[in-house]
Amino acid sequence: MSSLWTPGGERPVPPPTSGGGRQPPPKQPGGPAPDQAAEEPEEDQEAELSAEEMQKRLSELRADIAEAPASAVVANHCFGLFELAALHLSLKPPKLADARLAIDALGALVEGLRGRLGDEERPLRDGLAQLRLAYVEIDAAMGPPAQPPESDGDQAATGATD
Repeated sequence: MSSLWTPGGERPVPPPTSGGGRQPPPKQPGGPAPDQAAEEPEEDQEAELSAEEMQKRLSELRADIAEAPASAVVANHCFGLFELAALHLSLKPPKLADARLAIDALGALVEGLRGRLGDEERPLRDGLAQLRLAYVEIDAAMGPPAQPPESDGDQAATGATD
């Protein structure tokens, strides 16, 4: 199960229904819910929420996000981009193209919103600088990409002789 950060703390995000239909109500103490099918496994009964409970939780999440300053929510997304870039840089071998995209996206937000990200702006700027430095160092350590062998046609085009 995943979670969503809100100013009130981490909130679990309920899983989507697999069939797109109504989920069964949660298991009641002392036995299954009256409309629960007897053949469903017990762990499924406890893990799934009713449609009404899911709607209630989603409404609470929306209210929490609406109460938060937009700068805090945007900064949280920036931290997610930082983590994404760091993940791609840390892989063996690193995924430089994916890391670069995440770094560029973070840069677009942090630099494009200069002065509007509140208290988190300074750590985000520092993190962006660290990611850019790490990217350059990793890229340099990997060396130039392998060049395909030259064909006879390429030698003639560049003026090379035998």
